[in-house]
Amino acid sequence: MKTVQSRARLKVVHLTSVHYPFDNRIFHKECSTLVAAGYDVTLIAASAEGDGMQKGVRLRALKLPRNRFERFLRTIPQVYSAALEEDAAIYHYHDPELMPVGALLRLNGKKVIYDVHEDYAGSMAGKQWIPGIFRGVASVGVRFCERAFTIFCSRIIVATPTIAGMFPSSKVTLVQNFPWMGELYTEDSIPYADREPIVAHVGALSQDRGLVEMTKAVELVSAVRPVKLVLAGKVAPGAGQGIDQEHWNGLVEYVGMLTRPQVAGLLARARIGIVTLHPTQNYINSQPTKLYEYMSAGIPVVASDFPVWRQIVEPSGCGILVDPLDPKAIANALEWLLAHPTEAGEMGHRGRLAVNDRYSWEREGARLVEAYSKLLTDKE
Repeated sequence: MKTVQSRARLKVVHLTSVHYPFDNRIFHKECSTLVAAGYDVTLIAASAEGDGMQKGVRLRALKLPRNRFERFLRTIPQVYSAALEEDAAIYHYHDPELMPVGALLRLNGKKVIYDVHEDYAGSMAGKQWIPGIFRGVASVGVRFCERAFTIFCSRIIVATPTIAGMFPSSKVTLVQNFPWMGELYTEDSIPYADREPIVAHVGALSQDRGLVEMTKAVELVSAVRPVKLVLAGKVAPGAGQGIDQEHWNGLVEYVGMLTRPQVAGLLARARIGIVTLHPTQNYINSQPTKLYEYMSAGIPVVASDFPVWRQIVEPSGCGILVDPLDPKAIANALEWLLAHPTEAGEMGHRGRLAVNDRYSWEREGARLVEAYSKLLTDKE
């Protein structure tokens, strides 16, 4: 294995045409971990904030595209051009639309990693911008391209065991999207029993992520006891009406995109973390980051009752599983947790212990560094 000193001479470049530059997995976990391991890390991404340096990661910013059409025609070629200029030892891309870029870099003799965050083919069914009759075709097309472009990947890093099964095992490294152990928990947070009755949702907001059912459930709970749903994250096109704060008369508060310290601050005053994604092909076998983040912050969870999620929540004893399509079931779970603060606080404590024992980024980051070290010594 190479030493930290030798790694410092090795440049690695992460590429994204879709994600926010300071995406949690890309920037705060993977890039930061590689910097700590001694690599020279550059991130190429579309950003309105311009070039810069944060946490030892050099950001090379491309102009934000105005729409998807412009992203495909302009941003993707710019990503490739910028990547070639960097002349790195390893290129690590994060979007399926960059598969051709990865292939071209590989043909230029570079080592290339494809980072698969989710089941992209499965996610096509939930893409509102794709006409319904074409979503099946899009799903098949994405799956075909992933299989075809696998030949150009030096390594494939995947976020879940389910995704790992979709690619050749000889090329796959599982790096799960677990939280840093101490990032979202503070010892001086408000004592659990003294907190306001806040239900927190951190992450993208859309219909298939349970926005309608969450808000209806909170309305049902409000007839029994005080409660407030605080939503943080990016709103998907067409979902804005679901967070109409005037319509919800103070029951729902949308706080926009938050920094990581701001997320920690929200969870430090919340009673419950909620993640009730719909049972779509993409979500049912997923491992939602927000579930682990709520656990790491020490608050109980209300989560969709999917088999994969049940294997996390039930052994940990950290929350209540519900039918995500049933607002009444969600409301019953929320109301019980609010009515039983002692038991709810114990659930949150057990969830935090489970993250520290089994679900921490510290372990996954070590796998990432090991994969890089092995890739650098492999003969291709």
